[in-house]
Amino acid sequence: MIETPYLLFLGDAPDMLAAKVAIGIRDWRPENALGQLRLPGCGADLGLPDMTLAEAKAAGVKTVVIGVANRGGVISQDWKKVLVAALEEGFDLAAGLHNLLRDEADLRAVAEATGRTLHDVRVPSVKYPIADGKKRTGKRCLAVGTDCSVGKMYTAMAMEREMIAAGMKATFRATGQTGILITGDGVPLDAVIADFMAGSVEWLTPDNDPDHWDLIEGQGSLFHVSFSGVTMALIHGGQPDALILCHEPTRTHMRGLPDYTPPTLEALRDMVLPIARIANPACQIVGVSVNTQHMTEESARAYLARVEAEMGLPATDPYRFGAAPLVAALAAV
Repeated sequence: MIETPYLLFLGDAPDMLAAKVAIGIRDWRPENALGQLRLPGCGADLGLPDMTLAEAKAAGVKTVVIGVANRGGVISQDWKKVLVAALEEGFDLAAGLHNLLRDEADLRAVAEATGRTLHDVRVPSVKYPIADGKKRTGKRCLAVGTDCSVGKMYTAMAMEREMIAAGMKATFRATGQTGILITGDGVPLDAVIADFMAGSVEWLTPDNDPDHWDLIEGQGSLFHVSFSGVTMALIHGGQPDALILCHEPTRTHMRGLPDYTPPTLEALRDMVLPIARIANPACQIVGVSVNTQHMTEESARAYLARVEAEMGLPATDPYRFGAAPLVAALAAV
């Protein structure tokens, strides 16, 4: 188990989107996020107290979490001095990067010498099966996006909170490093060998009560040439009964792909439903989740109203305005 509370290390993250791991922890487990540690030139600010390692120690921090999700998931050499010092100060380290802490010889040596623990949450700990496509009891909802980092995890977590408050049976199923760090469990899907990805999602969402909903954390996008494979595994392994379309309307290009224009919600609808119905012919799209963080409230509400009129589906920003419309749509499935 990763000891809490955390100091969230933002390193030299160029913008807030690059710090999405830390943002997720701050928003969904604020009691664990005591402070932030930033390097010169960092473009992200969580609004948490800036702490030195000594200040974090005095505040009771147990683990320094690398809260950055950079392209390729690498540990920057510019971070090493701070990470080594953190181990020497008595902190454990946790990260969800593809570049594992345990594979860094200097970090491993210092951890061994100081008796500290390196937590790599993006390492599969289960021997996952190959998917067999058999229908499972219970219900499943999957968030799918027009792009990466558009709010798929926030959508699922907001829906879970709303459903539990309403007395419904629901479980958020984490499939990425941020969700795993928040909930303490899940499948690090993009680190699973490709042949077993869909099977790992089947394993994550087993047979359940007929009225129980698994809210599966979405990843990537079918339209993103870098990360479409993980999305396909979620669609076929999850066999969703319901899909939530997720969109961030202010983007001019796909995340990390300046030559690619984001698709429309209509294009996502028309592509994803036939693919989902391969594994679950009864699958239906029930709602739209829009990330309106870069819009004024007036423009956000106007955009949501337009989406509802054009798509014929309930639309909301579940983090900003609540997930009730999406939950009501699930209850009707």
